[in-house]
Amino acid sequence: MPILSVRTLNRTLLARQFLDERTPLEPLAAVKHLVALQGQFPNSPYLSLWTRLAAFERDDLTALLEDRAVLRSLSLRRTMHLTAADDYRWLRPAVQPAVQGILKSSYYGDEIEGLDLDELTRVGRDLLAGRTLTRKEFGALLAERFPGRHGGRLADTLEVTTALAHAPRNGAWGGWKHPSNVAVALAEEQTGLPMSGSRDLEGLVLRYLAAFGPASVMDVQSWSGVTRLREPVERLREGLRVYTSEDGVELFDLPDAVLADPDRDVPVRFVPAFDNALLGHRDRTRVISEEDRKRYARGASGGIPMFLLDGFAAGTWSFQGSAITVEPIRPLKPADADAVLEEAERLLAFIAPAGERRVVLNEAA
Repeated sequence: MPILSVRTLNRTLLARQFLDERTPLEPLAAVKHLVALQGQFPNSPYLSLWTRLAAFERDDLTALLEDRAVLRSLSLRRTMHLTAADDYRWLRPAVQPAVQGILKSSYYGDEIEGLDLDELTRVGRDLLAGRTLTRKEFGALLAERFPGRHGGRLADTLEVTTALAHAPRNGAWGGWKHPSNVAVALAEEQTGLPMSGSRDLEGLVLRYLAAFGPASVMDVQSWSGVTRLREPVERLREGLRVYTSEDGVELFDLPDAVLADPDRDVPVRFVPAFDNALLGHRDRTRVISEEDRKRYARGASGGIPMFLLDGFAAGTWSFQGSAITVEPIRPLKPADADAVLEEAERLLAFIAPAGERRVVLNEAA
């Protein structure tokens, strides 16, 4: 089997993530290609699209949320993502067993012990039918039906056991509020599309490979949060291309997918916390070195905004007030520093389109 270098995997990932060259695709088409955008912080999907699309304004994504063409809900890795409505209807059922696994955590603990989850789900869906409620309102109604239980925890449990979508305003730019004030509705009522009655794991694998391949079975599992995907991958094997990484791991890809030139020059890119490119694989050395991954406690899970230089994570960035602060991991060459500053200025113009703005580059020691 052909052996793929880390640089080949890097450049291929950048191409499939639209990080080597901004794509002319419309926002909805880009969301669909990427399968889902991490949306734990409402602004993150906006930043993910800005860094990938040739033309993108905040109102573009806000309009998709308001039109219910995309929705914010639990899916991959048991976290909030923005997904195209017609993809969510199959994606959520595909990952549902993994999502429901979160109920074993101490956060739920005694509050749901001994509770009939099927009955709770039925009651909760009846209470939500035809309306949108804040978690606080929803929890109060559930507590009336299940005396002695913590209403807020019951509302949280419903988001796990059944597909609920957040109100568009909660996924919009600047839409973060206290969790109790996030409003939820039945996903199928918000989108007008019924949820799939089956788990399409083979479809999940193929969509993943289109945006993240070549990749291993463990990579798909890490991205999706779903375990035991070896079987669906094996069913697909005859129709896939198979490669090997430099360390001997078997990698799968779509039969007509193109590998990128490992020597291609690529631009500086700024990505938000939990971006697809940082969380798409179990082995993340194609985008961040193992040394650098371990260096950041939260960075190991992609939870820090980072910038890419020559295709690899080279530092972090943050925004406060009207300033972006850039923190390189290692000293930058003058030309690289100029490129990083130029892209930071572009990003700042998107984040803070009016008023005084400044970029601060804190050189590494």
